[in-house]
Amino acid sequence: MTGGETSDYTQALALLKDVKASAVLADKGYDADYIGEVIKAMEAEIVIPPKSNRKEVRTFDKGLYKERNLIERMFNKIKHFRRVATRYDKTASAYLAFVFVAGICLWLK
Repeated sequence: MTGGETSDYTQALALLKDVKASAVLADKGYDADYIGEVIKAMEAEIVIPPKSNRKEVRTFDKGLYKERNLIERMFNKIKHFRRVATRYDKTASAYLAFVFVAGICLWLK
């Protein structure tokens, strides 16, 4: 876990470490050569739309990229829990515990 002001892409390499996947889906913020190299080394498909300023435009599977909205909607539902959205908890373990509680509540609906 990182601070609330820290960008997500700083943790991309740590998240991809020791993961087996056939494809990696992410938004434009993760369009960096070093992330693409790690995904290629995993022998996975890169499903990241290229940034508008990219010199070498890479193709990606637009149909598979549309599936990313399921994850985005799940995060949106979890953020309806005010305690998760505002990070009231002082410790990372207490915050993560409540994220689990929020996930369980959503799953039970």
